[in-house]
Amino acid sequence: MRIFQLQNIVFGESNQKFEKEALIVGNIRMGFGHYRISIAMASCARALGYKPYWLDLASFSATGSKMIRKQNDMYSLASRISQKSKLFNKLVWEPLNSEGFKKITYNAVDQKNSELLVPIFKNIDKNVPYIATHVWPSQAAIHAGMKNVVNAIPDNWPMGLHLSEGAIHAVQTPFAYLGYKTLNGFAKYPLKGIPEKALKCVGCFVDHELLADLEGDNKRRKARIESGKPLRILMTVGGAGAGFDMYLGMVKHLLPLVKENNVALFINFGDHLTVYEKMLKKLPDFECKKFFNEYEDLKKLAAEIKEGDAEGIYAICNEDIFKAVYSTNLLMPVTDLLVTKPSELAYYPIPKVFMRHIGGHEVYGAIHGREFGDSTDECPDKESINRMLDRLIEDKELIPHICDEIDHLKSIGYYNGAYECVKLATSKKD
Repeated sequence: MRIFQLQNIVFGESNQKFEKEALIVGNIRMGFGHYRISIAMASCARALGYKPYWLDLASFSATGSKMIRKQNDMYSLASRISQKSKLFNKLVWEPLNSEGFKKITYNAVDQKNSELLVPIFKNIDKNVPYIATHVWPSQAAIHAGMKNVVNAIPDNWPMGLHLSEGAIHAVQTPFAYLGYKTLNGFAKYPLKGIPEKALKCVGCFVDHELLADLEGDNKRRKARIESGKPLRILMTVGGAGAGFDMYLGMVKHLLPLVKENNVALFINFGDHLTVYEKMLKKLPDFECKKFFNEYEDLKKLAAEIKEGDAEGIYAICNEDIFKAVYSTNLLMPVTDLLVTKPSELAYYPIPKVFMRHIGGHEVYGAIHGREFGDSTDECPDKESINRMLDRLIEDKELIPHICDEIDHLKSIGYYNGAYECVKLATSKKD
């Protein structure tokens, strides 16, 4: 993972010592979201002078890794089914992702499953600071005896699923903090809640590179809108590949505006080439500039359009999962509006339009973004999201207003969560 300046932890013939300022980011792939947060943690660790190491617990030929991969396959399948079956979504997926995962009894199963991951930690120095971006890597690290563990919780909706006793629980929002402080609704009887020493509200998990010149990015956004340049809209296809009908409806709606040079459209298909091919079949007049496995060319494009012009449709896809995830990061600073479901990207510093959530836990990400002013509310269907896009394109005051809100949020440390996680993990080193 040279492009991220990360050292990857793998099985080897002999042990290699960690560098003096090492910090481990423990993660798994479950969609794109947990990888995205992991990259943010590594980015801020580098910015603060530490040497990040990448520990993907799903990447090994170990029993625990196989368990994770199986669970991820099931989660992705269920996400796709939920978008096709209203009955399955209403009776199974929505309740499971909100109330089911909230119960503390659900956590007990994960605690036992995560013990299968302990052998992976056998030769890892237990004093190395460690940030987990999913609860399983956090629970596994605690079971393995790691001493400086931060459990970075991705969602705004408090759930028993995310509990990792022995770790510092780092949440992004005041709402999540109160939920974990009280543990209300986690059981049929009152629970004591998480003590302050094990629970910190740190702010949103965002990469250093996206914060370094955020005010400049917003200034350029406002200048483009004021001068009548095409509005640059960035769409992201999630790791589970769900929500295709909404993407299709939006692209079909925006095509005339692209042809009139009122909109420039950037679509990151992630590592889902089949989604691009499916869209091509549905929209024969879908003409685009393709960046397929051309990461360096995409970097050049982002540099060129920072001060230059962009028009038409840009389709991005990369079979390398890291480059697929980070392509969105490359484009966020040079685009004006992000269209995404209200999951991990809900907390990133760019004006956002929220698609319909996938899983009930995401609802509260949309609510938080709307309340804090850097996002629209959630749009539940094609008609509502197209109306919202029209309004943002036509009303030249809306996006500049959101940009000002983002500048204010940065000034009060709202986006500093990844820095704070690094500080928490490294402050109690032996």
